Amino acid sequence: MRSSPVESKRLESCSSILMAEGEENLSKTLDPSHPDQEMPPATEDLPSDDSHSDSDSDSDSEEEADEAADALRVQALQQALRNQPLHYDSHLQYINCLRKLGEIDKLRNAREHMNRLFPLSPNLWQDWIADDVSLKLNQGLNSAEAFSEIEQLYERAVQEYLSVPLWCDYINFVQEHDKLVSQCSPGGVTKMRELLERAITAAGFHVSEGSKIWEAYREYEQALLLTIDEENTKDRIRSLFHRQLAVPLENLRTTLMDYKAWEADQGNSNDMDAELDGVPPNVALNYQKASAAYNARKQYEDQLTSPVQSEADKLQHFLNYIKFEESSGDPTRVQILYERAISELPVSSDLWLGYTNYLDRTLKVAPILKSVYYRATRNCPWISELWVGYLLSLERTKSSEEEIRSVFEQSLQCAFQTTKECLDLYLTRIDGLRRRFSLDQEDFDFQLIRQAFMDASDLLSAELSPEELLSLHKYWAKLEINLGKDITAARGVWDILIKKSGSTLESHQGYIAMEVEMGHINEARAIYKRCYAKRFAGTGSEDICHAWVKFEREHGTLEDYDVALKKVTARLNEVMLFKAQQESKGKADHSAVSVKESTNSPLKRKTDQKPNMKLQPPAKRRRQDAPKTQEKFEPDLGKMEIESEEQLQKEEEKGKEIKKPKAEFYDDQCTAFISNLNLRTNEEDLKYFFSDCGGVTAVRLVRDKVTGKSRGYAYVDFSDDQHLQAAIAKNKKTLHGAKLSIARSDPSRSKKSRPGMSGSFRGRGTARNFPPRNESKSSEEGRNPSKEEPSTDAGTSGKEKKVTFMAPRSVMKPLGWNKKDGEGKVEVSGGEELKSNEEFRNLFLKK
Repeated sequence: MRSSPVESKRLESCSSILMAEGEENLSKTLDPSHPDQEMPPATEDLPSDDSHSDSDSDSDSEEEADEAADALRVQALQQALRNQPLHYDSHLQYINCLRKLGEIDKLRNAREHMNRLFPLSPNLWQDWIADDVSLKLNQGLNSAEAFSEIEQLYERAVQEYLSVPLWCDYINFVQEHDKLVSQCSPGGVTKMRELLERAITAAGFHVSEGSKIWEAYREYEQALLLTIDEENTKDRIRSLFHRQLAVPLENLRTTLMDYKAWEADQGNSNDMDAELDGVPPNVALNYQKASAAYNARKQYEDQLTSPVQSEADKLQHFLNYIKFEESSGDPTRVQILYERAISELPVSSDLWLGYTNYLDRTLKVAPILKSVYYRATRNCPWISELWVGYLLSLERTKSSEEEIRSVFEQSLQCAFQTTKECLDLYLTRIDGLRRRFSLDQEDFDFQLIRQAFMDASDLLSAELSPEELLSLHKYWAKLEINLGKDITAARGVWDILIKKSGSTLESHQGYIAMEVEMGHINEARAIYKRCYAKRFAGTGSEDICHAWVKFEREHGTLEDYDVALKKVTARLNEVMLFKAQQESKGKADHSAVSVKESTNSPLKRKTDQKPNMKLQPPAKRRRQDAPKTQEKFEPDLGKMEIESEEQLQKEEEKGKEIKKPKAEFYDDQCTAFISNLNLRTNEEDLKYFFSDCGGVTAVRLVRDKVTGKSRGYAYVDFSDDQHLQAAIAKNKKTLHGAKLSIARSDPSRSKKSRPGMSGSFRGRGTARNFPPRNESKSSEEGRNPSKEEPSTDAGTSGKEKKVTFMAPRSVMKPLGWNKKDGEGKVEVSGGEELKSNEEFRNLFLKK
């Protein structure tokens, strides 16, 4: 018999087991307050003539210090595991410390707890079993019960990962410690042969190590032959040789030589120098095929055993090898290779997904599928596809509802990367419930399906896209009608969707389509009447109106058609008027941008490049000079200013009675800028949208100064950067059907492009932080010119910077203004008198 790998493990754990025997004394050492503890004698009390006293004392002190340090480390690891119970490395360190200290009970509990959370590697299982064998069996502690407990540990170990050494340890353990096996009783022989056959099935096709299992099997049968000289035992040994020689394994020629030597011992002479002499023809043929198959796989085996390679390289080598085995068409060899791969790369989701998909396609054996999916979800619980496959596999194998529900609930405890993955899990669960309900309506409660939909809606609605939300509720409403036979509940589902999703066109269309399909024309018409006047994104407002008219043409009376046409016509006129206003406003914004660019023109820069020029009071000029002056300045700028002034006067006439509140100043140092808002989104919607981020101090929705309607963007202030970053992380999230653009507000960029501005303003401020025109005018007109500060070189006030861009010339403080100048007596850099608004109006609007 070969020496077992467990023996070396036993030697390694010998010191820890010895410490376990003195566990009580060790605990006294770690606890100075123990009443039975005897303190070691002081160094000075020891006999002075002992030549080893100093060294022994130092050694004892070092051991005590190490033990104390290990005890402190154990306490620290316990706290770490309380804080992070799923931290794999902390579990390993905790187990190693307890093993070193000999804390047997704590060690066993720690291992059990870790195995509940994670599958254990073969090395961890070997350490665990070796400790238990040394503690229980070698010390004669109730050997029958101890043997059973350790046998159960081996059974658990070989189920988690493929390990040839672990199987060999298991075989040797049973041979040595099972009394029935060691006595060669019929029951013991049967048990041992069954175990060996299981080992052959699990690991006998392992190309590089599988021959060890075959050798163990043959050695047992040969030992049995020496004890019980039976002819059928010889036939078993011969059969094992024949079976092994047909499998492509490493050292296959050595096996052939062993076979020929054994046959010679049985009296069947053969020529050892001739390779196949004395070998039956069928065995020789199988041997040649196996040798060829091994040679075809040798290059892949060499790649796997390369001493220096990264995990990525090893994964790629395994995938290449698996692809080759799949092309060969032997499912058993493919399965063994997958098991080898996941044993070395247990958290590779690519391997687990490939393995489970392969079994679903080819093998379809219920126990194997269930076992592989169970281990896959333990190793990679964050992969939703594995959980979905697990649920489908349980359904295919006719598992009970309790088992399927248990797996589904376990899956919900995992953290997935996207909401869609969680939605797929719920839909898979609902699909299974639907199929089961369709087959057995009498013994199946539809409330299970309804509850699953309700849970999914409550949990995921805030994160799902409008399309996903619509698909979920549409499916729900359909099952409420087809399986639940409850039209009221189906209508309630659509009402929930409309309430949660905001008024999206698709949700109303789906609701109407359901009613029409059921033949409920009046109910469908009532939905049209409720929603036709709502404001939808894009062309949705027009689409719902046209859909209503089409609906009445196909299903309604002439009276119904006339009513719909009347209401729709009025609504379409409103929509057209609104869009015209928006287009006009867009053109005005474009003009504002053009004027801004003109202020940075070469001519403007040229006039600004004379900051030290002393401006003198202008000489009076005749009015006929005005056209020349106008040619000197840019004509488009004047036109735009005049048009802006006329537009401003019209707006003032409409809203003179409206008093604008005083603007509140913000420095925008911790502010998010949100654009691409749905125009119906208000401040409360934004507060709720950012409520999960926390720290919101203010929400400033930018509105049109005339209509008061949203302009599609806003500023949201936060108390600190942490909350701001959490808000920015929600970039591209959907609110009311619109994908938001969220970025940090950058006031410094605004200051560079507009030197007079800093910060943003609350209330009905205009876009890009410009103050409203009416407000600028009123503030300027109410100011005493004699109290104004001289302008700076940049043309702005000395005390307070004000934006005068696009303001009427009558309210602008021109270049060169100072206290000594009289009203209207200013000189521009060109040396001419600034014209009044009335003069410019007469100049450009001559008939």
